[in-house]
Amino acid sequence: MHVKRLLLLLSLVLLTACAPGGAADTAESAITAEEVPAGEIVQLVYQDWRTDWFPGMAQAQLAEFHAAHPNIRVFYTPDPEDVPGEMPGMFQAGSAADVISGCCDFFPAWGQAGYLLDLRPYVERDLAADVISEWDAAQYEAFFTPDGLQYALPKYHGALAVYYNKDLFDAAGLAYPAADWTYDDYLAAMTALTGDAAGGLAWGSTLDPIYDRVQIHVNAFGGHYVNPDDPTDCVLDEEPAVAALEWLRARFQDDGVMATPLALNKLETRRAFWEGRVAMVEDGSWALKDILANADFRVGIAPFPTGPAGRATLATTDGFAISAGTPHPQEAWELLKFLVSEQYGLAMAEASFLQPARASLVEQWAEFIRADYPEQTADLDLAIFADGHVRGYSVTAEVFANMIGVRDITDAAFEDILTLGQAQPAERLAAACAEIEALQE
Repeated sequence: MHVKRLLLLLSLVLLTACAPGGAADTAESAITAEEVPAGEIVQLVYQDWRTDWFPGMAQAQLAEFHAAHPNIRVFYTPDPEDVPGEMPGMFQAGSAADVISGCCDFFPAWGQAGYLLDLRPYVERDLAADVISEWDAAQYEAFFTPDGLQYALPKYHGALAVYYNKDLFDAAGLAYPAADWTYDDYLAAMTALTGDAAGGLAWGSTLDPIYDRVQIHVNAFGGHYVNPDDPTDCVLDEEPAVAALEWLRARFQDDGVMATPLALNKLETRRAFWEGRVAMVEDGSWALKDILANADFRVGIAPFPTGPAGRATLATTDGFAISAGTPHPQEAWELLKFLVSEQYGLAMAEASFLQPARASLVEQWAEFIRADYPEQTADLDLAIFADGHVRGYSVTAEVFANMIGVRDITDAAFEDILTLGQAQPAERLAAACAEIEALQE
């Protein structure tokens, strides 16, 4: 066993002692594992979120896993402070945990770099089609690299929607957003709820001008970041994407109906909403608990508006994976199956309202929320968060053949265009595409 991995396991043994509560033949042939003598306990390290609520929930669930798998002992460790920055070195040094969670642009980069085990043979052998069909197709398919390696399975299904302040809508005499509202309707509502029109209390809306949050609008306008037929080709500078960025730029800079991060002093968007600084906010189901706990007004939820090319919403790419270097892939797979089970999904849903990845669990998730916040959710349509999953208009963050460094380039471009107002979309996006394509060479 690698010395760094041994030291990690020994340190986790001490931490755990102090913790409360303490298919097809081709698939079979692709599964290899270290021989474990009969009766020996296999030790695994599972790394996941370090948020205040997660470790306790995970430890409680792992106790049940241990009872069902007496030959496997799992030690939980929280993520490092800088997951994208620190994990590549841990993979390279052989000190990464056996089972990990990941998301966003860095997760596919790990798969592309060969840091994660190919799960295809395990999935083909052990997971039924009806289980796979419960997951959002867009989310599930996002966990494959362009060459077909399946590096993860869904952790939860975070979806974006538009939260709105019903009290401000009522005061302005505005109808609440309809299920079929458009970008023109969105702009009209923002205009009516901004500045002098709303008593100087709020901007109409806001969003985080980052990779996946901007992409939703690009997709709704018919554009893409990545050429669907060529993962090395950046098409963010083509007309539909440019039009989407221009629409957003005008809202941030010309009309001033959307609050920039600078205007909000870089306040977290959900906080800006519950503090009444914005009348609407584009945010995810993962923000629901914070918003319901802190808002002193009636909260509404609407789907994203329909754009020129249709409607899109985000399906997050949070997932569970196995390190390619694990000495115990079969046992790690047993743990990963538990992590994507109904039981673990409902535990996360109950603990912090994380929207389950399985469609069949959405109503139970909603019941947890209604039980904790009966007044705030009396007329709140929580099913809107699952609408993209059920109706098939979810999208995931688009992935280039090489994602390393891409997010830095796009975030810089979006800051110049949307936050600072120092660049026009067409020219700045062309420069960003040139940089991204250089990374693909």
